[in-house]
Amino acid sequence: MAAFRERFSEEPALVVRAPGRVNLIGEHTDYNEGFVFPAAINREMLIAASPKADTGDRLVELFSLDYNRADSFSLRSINRTDSQQWSNYLRGSLDVLQKDGNDLPAFRAVLSGNVPQGAGLSSSAAFEVAVIQLMNRMANLDMARDRAALLAQKAENEFIGVQCGIMDQFISALGSKDSALMIDCRSLEYRSIPLQLDRRGLSIVITNSGVSRGLVDSEYNTRRAECRQGVELMRDLLKRSEIGSLRDVSVDEFRQVAGSLPETVAMRCRHVITENQRVVDAVAALERGDIKEFGTLVNRSHLSLKDDFQVTTGELDILVGLTQALSGVVGSRMTGAGFGGCNVTIMATESIESFKNNVMPSYEQKCGRKAEVYVCRAVEGANIVFDKQRNKGAA
Repeated sequence: MAAFRERFSEEPALVVRAPGRVNLIGEHTDYNEGFVFPAAINREMLIAASPKADTGDRLVELFSLDYNRADSFSLRSINRTDSQQWSNYLRGSLDVLQKDGNDLPAFRAVLSGNVPQGAGLSSSAAFEVAVIQLMNRMANLDMARDRAALLAQKAENEFIGVQCGIMDQFISALGSKDSALMIDCRSLEYRSIPLQLDRRGLSIVITNSGVSRGLVDSEYNTRRAECRQGVELMRDLLKRSEIGSLRDVSVDEFRQVAGSLPETVAMRCRHVITENQRVVDAVAALERGDIKEFGTLVNRSHLSLKDDFQVTTGELDILVGLTQALSGVVGSRMTGAGFGGCNVTIMATESIESFKNNVMPSYEQKCGRKAEVYVCRAVEGANIVFDKQRNKGAA
């Protein structure tokens, strides 16, 4: 709020937030119409804003604290900008809202976030969801949270040009405190599942391996093609014409025909099909209070990503191995698309210092890289932090 006052010489009317996320289990299942299990984390995008008097220009004025840059454009004509790329996420979100038939006001805003960029924790989705949350209140749109998430995804797909699935925007909009969201990527049905980490004395620890995520685009496309090939082959092998994705093949059915598939295709399909089952089993384990089994499934997920889907790196494997060996760790695995990036760990909060003091130096010594550690909690999704008109909250 202070930054907004300094920039625009007035109090903001609204402050909104939207969190980043980490996927606890369920990797490379989304584009196979499977299951994912992300949690919203206490790293977020914040927007302080006020509507402007209508002077006919419908001008939006922005200032990014993170980039120390200003931008402005008219709602009458929203286009991508090459010089202020950070602004495109806001522009895209406003563009899809207007094309959806919503009348938006001109406004001024100051933006800032602490979701690490480039770490696979969905800083872009947090930005888009925060913008739509802002407009939902400022323009009185009365939009449901799942609808807001779908429009945020549309902004990413159509305006930014990144063909992401629904997971990132859904969890940013729909997250719950100390819970994760079981999402069916085919039907878009979802359930909030209590993690009860606080009660168990556990934390979510995300570790950035320091390896930039190379080869993601080309290898991602290759993996998608291999999964599609597996669907076509198993449709014939199982004599089930209704198979539309790997989601439609059970673990037992896969085992029946795995030997008839090309080796690489079989490996890719094995990961996706067993990973879908691991998500279902992980949710069931949490619902019966079996955190140990949940951790076992998280560990198996990493092994499958390493051996069958082959999207880890030597550094990620070393980092996960060192982490899994530490006392107090429930489970640890690579998270995100792979080929670099982060791992996610559920560990005893009291073990975090030992992790920092022992695992991190050992990793640096073995890999010659310095890892970054983010200790996180599972938090609620996007909300209004401050509303001047309704006198709610404080910032």
